[in-house]
Amino acid sequence: MRVLQFPIIKITGGFVLGLLLAHYTKPTFFISLLALLTCFSAVIITRFLPRKSIIPKNYFGVATLFTAFTIGVFAFVSHNPTRNKNHYVHFISSQNKNCIAIISIKEKLKNSTINYRYVAEMISLNGKKSYGKVLLNIKKSQQIPRFDIGTSLKIGGFFDTNKNLKNPNQFDYWNYLENQQIYGQIYVESNKIKIGTFQDKSIAYYASLLRNRIIRNLEKNHFHKSELSVVVALILGQQQDISPEVVRDYQYAGAVHVLSVSGLHVGFILLFITFLLKPFPNTKSSSIIKLIVVITFLWAFGILAGLAPSVLRSVTMFSFVAVGMYLRRSVNIYNTLAVSALLILLFQPSFLFDVGFQLSYLALYFIVWLQPLLAGIWKPKYKIVNYFWEIITVSFAAQIGTFPISIYYFHQFPGLFFVTNIVILPGMSLILGLGVIVMLLAAFDWVWLPLLKLLEWSIWLLNKIIAWVASFESFIFKDIPLHFYTMWALYLVIFSSIIWLKKPNYYKLVISLFTIILLQLTSLQMRNSNQSTEEFIVFNRNGHSSITKRFGDKITEYTSDYLQKKGKENLVLKSYLVANYCVLQKRKLIPNLFYFKNKKILVIDSTGAYLEKERPDILLLINCPKINLERVFQHWKPQKVVVDASNYKSYCKAWKATCVKEKIPFHDTAEKGFFKL
Repeated sequence: MRVLQFPIIKITGGFVLGLLLAHYTKPTFFISLLALLTCFSAVIITRFLPRKSIIPKNYFGVATLFTAFTIGVFAFVSHNPTRNKNHYVHFISSQNKNCIAIISIKEKLKNSTINYRYVAEMISLNGKKSYGKVLLNIKKSQQIPRFDIGTSLKIGGFFDTNKNLKNPNQFDYWNYLENQQIYGQIYVESNKIKIGTFQDKSIAYYASLLRNRIIRNLEKNHFHKSELSVVVALILGQQQDISPEVVRDYQYAGAVHVLSVSGLHVGFILLFITFLLKPFPNTKSSSIIKLIVVITFLWAFGILAGLAPSVLRSVTMFSFVAVGMYLRRSVNIYNTLAVSALLILLFQPSFLFDVGFQLSYLALYFIVWLQPLLAGIWKPKYKIVNYFWEIITVSFAAQIGTFPISIYYFHQFPGLFFVTNIVILPGMSLILGLGVIVMLLAAFDWVWLPLLKLLEWSIWLLNKIIAWVASFESFIFKDIPLHFYTMWALYLVIFSSIIWLKKPNYYKLVISLFTIILLQLTSLQMRNSNQSTEEFIVFNRNGHSSITKRFGDKITEYTSDYLQKKGKENLVLKSYLVANYCVLQKRKLIPNLFYFKNKKILVIDSTGAYLEKERPDILLLINCPKINLERVFQHWKPQKVVVDASNYKSYCKAWKATCVKEKIPFHDTAEKGFFKL
């Protein structure tokens, strides 16, 4: 691939590999620093060796790549905030998690069903100076105000550190938080909050004030709430107030990327500013002034939109595009993508593990690399037909590039994505243009009603079109299983096939066919592995009991009488079924005794009845049985006691104390996650 001939591509690749190694191996700061200094010394030595032979030149290139690799390792390690002894994770006791903290609000998140949610910066914890990002959950109350960015709060609440997965194959929310450098959550009642006098007046604070001012002016002019939430997401990058129904429609229609400020929006801002600067002369000094103006406006827009990962990478990339445009130099898009990714990851290495970051760069790369090949399949004679053909080929290129990773993460695929893009993309320029103008006017406390209503009607029409496309649910392919290794094999097929199609020859065809065979072998191996798997799992479901027996791809679920009668869908089990290529064969009531792989599992439920003569290997307690474990252990002692989330916490605490006293292993699914044999 010619792409790999660019040095910056190789350097970025080495840097990313270093980040991956550091993420999975967790080297110490000393080792990463020593490796970096060693490789950097090798670069200096090979750079100044005599150039009489080809060997020193090759050594210099290799040393440079290894240096990029070790920079990646060092960047990941050095950006870990928990290395600092003042980070709050060092002040949290596993025994007592009640805390009094002073925090500063950094970001407003989408509310949950029971909590208002914010990202905050720790200032002090239990009287000790501290720092680090924390997730703040405030129980919903009519009395609680909406806090602005930069507001300081003194709170008293319960601190919860990040935990392991509660159930198999579910979304690892704790890992997601740690990739955002958030290592804990605080749960607070509204009456335990006191607003401080200190205000953190950072750039984010002033950007938040401007956003709130714009939103208030639009609300005062009766901008409909549903349309306002969408336009605020489109222009200001704030998605907190969009209803779940609207988000679902955009997901089903394959247009959820429209709701997140990204390359589409920033690219338009670049074109819009360039258009406004056209009357100015194209002299050398004027071009530099234009460039400064363009980059200033791009970053001002990025800050106003909250500098989310998608905004940050888009603004960074288009800043490099602007440099090439205004300095009259040809811009190699591959270099632009690589440099923007390198700079972003250098300052925020955790972005590499952000799903949005991965999807964004894959989509951009495939649009640049694959779209010209797709566009060359047919050359329409008419401009209007060619315009829509370009939209279709861009959509297909982006979807081909993101298809495997989207299936891996989300297990669904919108079949009508190309219809959505054909319909909405031509109108997006109008909506974004109107939106920018209306927002600018609202920032100066002036709203022109005809323009405001035109924008509102445009968003209303956009939502209706999206809802119409999303209504064809038969074209939404859900619950698609895809294993991690199968995903990589599928990417090998896609890459090798495109390389062969671009410049066909015999060897490329052989490689492409080999990757197809590899994909088939990987899929078969996953299937065979699943067929031979046998598992007994006690799931963690708040207030309910759910137990499964698995033999191959057949699952039998055992539930409580309540769930059996209601026929409620077990979403936790659904994730497990999809990820493991399984089907739910039967649903039964929980019996008093299980046998699994020479293990006898006795279940004691709310009745408290049990067979004294049975000597189980495992004792499972569900639905709050009123029993005295000390008395039970007088008859027999199991190898392990397991309790699920259907029990009261006070009961679990007492049972745990008894097990510790009797030296019997105790597994609480609410604390340790699901139990599996």
